[in-house]
Amino acid sequence: MTRRFVTADPRPARHRVRSTQKLVSTAVLCLLSLLSGSPGVAQDATREQMKGLDEQVQEIKTDVLSIAAELNGLEERLLYPSNTQLAIFVALAENQEFRLDSVQIQLDGTPVAHHIYSFKELEALQRGGVQRIYTGNIPTGHHELEVEVAGKLVSGKDFSNTESFTINKDVEPRLVGITLAEPGLVNPGIALGDW
Repeated sequence: MTRRFVTADPRPARHRVRSTQKLVSTAVLCLLSLLSGSPGVAQDATREQMKGLDEQVQEIKTDVLSIAAELNGLEERLLYPSNTQLAIFVALAENQEFRLDSVQIQLDGTPVAHHIYSFKELEALQRGGVQRIYTGNIPTGHHELEVEVAGKLVSGKDFSNTESFTINKDVEPRLVGITLAEPGLVNPGIALGDW
């Protein structure tokens, strides 16, 4: 007895292979057409994601800057508590044309500040600007403050001047202002005042 196998498709095998090939190529073409249309959609989605990330980064930067400002304030309050804080400022008297080269400050015989002035800094001082040259801690009581100034007079002659002052530090923060003027025969050119 011979057995015969019957396939589900009575067409010849070649025809079945061609049909399968057509079906696969049609599927590939459909897939390619779908993919060719999606780069624009993908690019739009990527742009939106990048825009969202950029906004998040900007928010984080803003937060970091505000935290840094708060930390600087806290650091200053910790390092320079108000009951021991001394701040020294430098300003020029009105209508001064001399060239200020440097200021050196000693507190109780110890150098605490030295600054050499650039042209722009000198110009700012001549326009009424004020420079905080020193901030530090000192105990309450009397202290010796020595200010040394070097520069060039309007006449072109170099000058150097030193003045000593006694300051009293109370429990409150102390703000001291040093006002500089061109030294003359009568005035030393360095004046001390409370600010």
